[in-house]
Amino acid sequence: MTKSLVGELSPHKIRINAISPGFFKTDMTKEIPSEKLSQKIPLSFIANPSELDGTILYLASNKASKYVTGTVITVDGGIAGEVMNHYK
Repeated sequence: MTKSLVGELSPHKIRINAISPGFFKTDMTKEIPSEKLSQKIPLSFIANPSELDGTILYLASNKASKYVTGTVITVDGGIAGEVMNHYK
């Protein structure tokens, strides 16, 4: 969806980007045993939602991300890369 909207909205100077978050500490995930899961994450911890703040600010900044559109930024402590390496 992110990539398809770029063609439609870029002529109107609207940038389209997305954040793909990994596992974060939330009310929805509090029942999942985090100690075992954090061992599978390359950075070895489960993030708090506030750790998305920098990515959000970057994408919201017209100065910092002026030429960024049609992209998905993965914020997951490296787990997506680790999963992909597992299947090589």
